[in-house]
Amino acid sequence: MGKLIKNHLARLIVMTAATYHIAASLHGFFWPKFFFDFLTKNFDDAVKPVPILQTINLIFGFINLAWEWPLEFLAGTAIHRSLELRILLLPL
Repeated sequence: MGKLIKNHLARLIVMTAATYHIAASLHGFFWPKFFFDFLTKNFDDAVKPVPILQTINLIFGFINLAWEWPLEFLAGTAIHRSLELRILLLPL
């Protein structure tokens, strides 16, 4: 029973993090200077002319959310069950 509760809690934590990831990338679309300029000016090329950094973050946020709360065609597939692939992509 404890293992089930820990797995469910981990899923909820990753889903919450993915939701915040999506919200932060949407925030970066509307206020790119405020969101990325307070630390360094190195990200100016990836943020200003075309929002590359925000788009990548939005895509990874949706991928993480789709993995933990899968659609019907994704549930139970090898990609959904692959722990190694999750370990590779979750830090991104």
